[in-house]
Amino acid sequence: MIAAGIDAGTQSIKVIVYDSSSKEIIASHAEPLELIVGDGGVREQKASWWTDAVRKCFLAVPADIRKKIGVISVSGQQHGFVPVAADGSVLYSVKLWCDTSTAPECYEIEEKLGGRKALSERIGNPILPGYTASKILWFRKNHPDLYEKMATVMLPHDYLNFYLTGERVMERGDASGTGLMDIFKGTWDKDAVAAISPDLIDKLPPILPAPGIIGKVKKETASDLGLSEDCSVASGGGDNMMSAIGTGAVADGAVTMSLGTSGTLFSSVSHAFHDKENRLASFCSSHGTWLPLLCTMNCTVASEIMRGFMGFDVKAFDGEAEKAPIGSEGLMMLPFFNGERIPDLPDGKGVLFGMTPDNVKAGNIARATLEGVTFEFLLGLEAFRENGIAVDSITLTGGGSKSPFWRQLVADMSGCPVRVPVSSEAAALGSALQGLWLAEGGDIKEIAEEHIAFDPSKSAMPDMENHKKYMELYEKWHKLVDISVPMYSL
Repeated sequence: MIAAGIDAGTQSIKVIVYDSSSKEIIASHAEPLELIVGDGGVREQKASWWTDAVRKCFLAVPADIRKKIGVISVSGQQHGFVPVAADGSVLYSVKLWCDTSTAPECYEIEEKLGGRKALSERIGNPILPGYTASKILWFRKNHPDLYEKMATVMLPHDYLNFYLTGERVMERGDASGTGLMDIFKGTWDKDAVAAISPDLIDKLPPILPAPGIIGKVKKETASDLGLSEDCSVASGGGDNMMSAIGTGAVADGAVTMSLGTSGTLFSSVSHAFHDKENRLASFCSSHGTWLPLLCTMNCTVASEIMRGFMGFDVKAFDGEAEKAPIGSEGLMMLPFFNGERIPDLPDGKGVLFGMTPDNVKAGNIARATLEGVTFEFLLGLEAFRENGIAVDSITLTGGGSKSPFWRQLVADMSGCPVRVPVSSEAAALGSALQGLWLAEGGDIKEIAEEHIAFDPSKSAMPDMENHKKYMELYEKWHKLVDISVPMYSL
């Protein structure tokens, strides 16, 4: 079968076309996206930019291949809020996962529900800045007239499903990242919903009980994209859920680390999962399990900011970092440029600590940046192990996984072997594989094992002596985080 995977990210829309017989991507195209940046943490996009980019991507695929596509599945950036009217129009710019401007609304909702701890224990998650719930409350408070016109709350991937099929539905993986779903029951939590507005429950789409095919591509959309009218659309999911499939994290024990704009660390578990300390998000997967996940809001963001400041390209930046010693001669970076989710610092700022006349060097700054970003992942690894999730090896994906230096850094810091898939398009490939699974049936674990290959030349084994050094540095870095927290509220 020929399947298409759409990856709707923050920086671009990508489409890949995958042939399950030859086990290869036979066509692909990407279109860049702009970002609306405003004061107070505003990060937005226009939904029309996504559909325009999807159209351009499909039209860049040869016509004969497009006509053979039998199923499409969409991966979308999580947590974004798309307010859709009854006529299908989008009423406002889409507030994205990285928008922290609605942090006050998070606290307002949690206060109504008895506080963060009580809410988290009841539905599995608190309501963090970036989650969808606070964006809806912000919209109701600041644009009440538009809120009244809103018929349906959608997430980015839901909106693209709607564009393709006309169906208004959510699936449990992406829905679990709204802050409004009970992850134990797979249903909307009526109290959490009512804390935003009594009528919001009527504006939320139904949650599918299990992954499935949601419909066929609409006739007019099929014509516009050059697709067959028999092309099916799978339920899809959030980008992390699709990356789990695309990297083989579909069964207990498989752990994936994504080094992208944001950083994520996740694993598939077969039981309902809840981290009582809320270090890990208690998400559902889009293949029928649960997906405990650490998300940092600053990963390649931090390295891009610092290398831009120093005037380096990626290769030169990594080269400078590799020249510096472990610990960067005392420099430590807190890479909270966009605020941070874990630790929970929506007003966080980047900090470069420990500068002396002798250690302010390009190599030390570059290495301290990558060390600081990777230390954040250790917060997640600690939480995984404390919650009984084995971490014996790590699959790396995302742009950062292309760096030999960063791959070795992850291996040394974690003390685990690292492997990298042949395909760098984890979310898009995961979407295509989900589509194959739902269209043709079978076992998702077997499908992942059959279709996901790994590149042995990009594997990294940990140096345990270096690991010991990093554990000592991690304790110092963690103390720096703790003592810096009060400064962010000044």
